[in-house]
Amino acid sequence: MDKEQIIAHCLTYMGAYEDYPFSDTWTVMRHTGSKKSFAFIYHREGHWCANLKCEPLRAAMLRDLHEDVKPAYHMNKEHWNTVILDGGLDEEDIFDLVRHSFDLTKPKIPKKKREQEADF
Repeated sequence: MDKEQIIAHCLTYMGAYEDYPFSDTWTVMRHTGSKKSFAFIYHREGHWCANLKCEPLRAAMLRDLHEDVKPAYHMNKEHWNTVILDGGLDEEDIFDLVRHSFDLTKPKIPKKKREQEADF
Protein backbone atom coordinates (compact mmCIF):
# COMPACT_ATOMS: atom_id res chain seq x y z
CA MET A 1 0.00 0.00 0.00
CA ASP A 2 1.30 3.48 -0.80
CA LYS A 3 0.56 7.02 0.36
CA GLU A 4 -2.21 7.70 -2.15
CA GLN A 5 -4.04 4.46 -1.34
CA ILE A 6 -4.07 5.03 2.42
CA ILE A 7 -5.15 8.67 2.02
CA ALA A 8 -7.96 7.64 -0.34
CA HIS A 9 -9.14 5.07 2.20
CA CYS A 10 -9.02 7.55 5.09
CA LEU A 11 -11.10 10.02 3.08
CA THR A 12 -13.94 7.46 2.86
CA TYR A 13 -14.70 8.09 6.55
CA MET A 14 -17.36 10.72 7.22
CA GLY A 15 -15.84 14.05 8.18
CA ALA A 16 -12.24 13.06 7.44
CA TYR A 17 -9.86 15.44 5.70
CA GLU A 18 -6.15 15.61 4.98
CA ASP A 19 -3.81 18.23 6.39
CA TYR A 20 -0.12 19.07 5.92
CA PRO A 21 0.98 20.91 9.09
CA PHE A 22 4.62 19.81 8.73
CA SER A 23 5.06 20.75 5.05
CA ASP A 24 4.70 17.90 2.57
CA THR A 25 6.70 15.37 4.60
CA TRP A 26 3.81 14.17 6.78
CA THR A 27 0.14 13.86 5.85
CA VAL A 28 -2.18 14.12 8.83
CA MET A 29 -5.71 12.73 8.53
CA ARG A 30 -8.13 14.57 10.80
CA HIS A 31 -11.76 14.79 11.89
CA THR A 32 -13.69 17.84 10.72
CA GLY A 33 -14.77 20.03 13.60
CA SER A 34 -12.55 18.73 16.40
CA LYS A 35 -9.48 18.55 14.12
CA LYS A 36 -8.35 15.46 16.06
CA SER A 37 -5.82 13.37 14.17
CA PHE A 38 -6.40 9.70 13.47
CA ALA A 39 -3.55 8.90 11.03
CA PHE A 40 -0.11 10.31 10.38
CA ILE A 41 1.31 9.15 7.02
CA TYR A 42 4.99 9.53 6.16
CA HIS A 43 7.99 7.91 4.47
CA ARG A 44 10.76 6.61 6.73
CA GLU A 45 13.68 4.25 6.25
CA GLY A 46 12.49 3.32 2.76
CA HIS A 47 8.90 2.48 3.74
CA TRP A 48 5.50 4.16 3.73
CA CYS A 49 4.25 4.24 7.31
CA ALA A 50 1.16 5.32 9.22
CA ASN A 51 0.92 6.12 12.90
CA LEU A 52 -2.49 4.94 14.08
CA LYS A 53 -4.10 5.19 17.51
CA CYS A 54 -4.82 1.87 19.20
CA GLU A 55 -6.10 0.62 22.54
CA PRO A 56 -2.99 -0.22 24.62
CA LEU A 57 -3.60 -3.97 25.04
CA ARG A 58 -4.43 -4.39 21.36
CA ALA A 59 -1.39 -2.30 20.42
CA ALA A 60 0.93 -4.58 22.39
CA MET A 61 -0.67 -7.72 20.96
CA LEU A 62 -0.35 -6.44 17.37
CA ARG A 63 3.33 -5.64 17.90
CA ASP A 64 3.91 -9.18 19.14
CA LEU A 65 2.05 -10.74 16.20
CA HIS A 66 3.24 -8.59 13.28
CA GLU A 67 6.76 -7.40 12.55
CA ASP A 68 5.24 -4.55 10.49
CA VAL A 69 3.53 -3.07 13.57
CA LYS A 70 5.88 -1.20 15.87
CA PRO A 71 5.70 1.30 18.72
CA ALA A 72 4.84 4.65 17.15
CA TYR A 73 7.66 6.74 15.78
CA HIS A 74 7.74 10.17 17.42
CA MET A 75 4.49 9.63 19.40
CA ASN A 76 3.09 8.08 22.59
CA LYS A 77 4.14 4.45 22.34
CA GLU A 78 1.39 3.13 24.60
CA HIS A 79 -1.50 4.48 22.52
CA TRP A 80 -0.05 4.72 19.00
CA ASN A 81 1.49 2.18 16.62
CA THR A 82 3.53 2.67 13.49
CA VAL A 83 2.21 0.41 10.74
CA ILE A 84 4.49 -0.27 7.78
CA LEU A 85 2.11 0.09 4.86
CA ASP A 86 4.24 -1.51 2.16
CA GLY A 87 5.23 -4.51 4.27
CA GLY A 88 3.55 -7.84 4.86
CA LEU A 89 0.21 -6.77 6.37
CA ASP A 90 -2.90 -7.42 4.30
CA GLU A 91 -4.82 -4.40 3.03
CA GLU A 92 -7.89 -5.41 5.04
CA ASP A 93 -5.83 -5.58 8.24
CA ILE A 94 -4.49 -2.09 7.60
CA PHE A 95 -8.00 -0.79 6.89
CA ASP A 96 -9.22 -2.33 10.15
CA LEU A 97 -6.45 -0.52 12.06
CA VAL A 98 -7.37 2.77 10.36
CA ARG A 99 -11.03 2.27 11.32
CA HIS A 100 -10.04 1.50 14.91
CA SER A 101 -7.94 4.68 15.07
CA PHE A 102 -10.75 6.73 13.51
CA ASP A 103 -13.25 5.39 16.06
CA LEU A 104 -10.93 6.04 19.03
CA THR A 105 -10.35 9.65 18.00
CA LYS A 106 -13.76 10.71 16.73
CA PRO A 107 -15.46 13.52 18.64
CA LYS A 108 -17.62 12.43 21.54
CA ILE A 109 -21.33 13.24 21.36
CA PRO A 110 -22.42 15.15 24.48
CA LYS A 111 -24.63 13.10 26.80
CA LYS A 112 -27.58 15.49 26.45
CA LYS A 113 -27.52 15.22 22.65
CA ARG A 114 -27.26 11.41 22.85
CA GLU A 115 -30.31 11.34 25.10
CA GLN A 116 -32.26 13.61 22.73
CA GLU A 117 -31.41 11.41 19.75
CA ALA A 118 -32.45 8.31 21.70
CA ASP A 119 -35.92 9.79 22.22
CA PHE A 120 -36.65 9.67 18.47
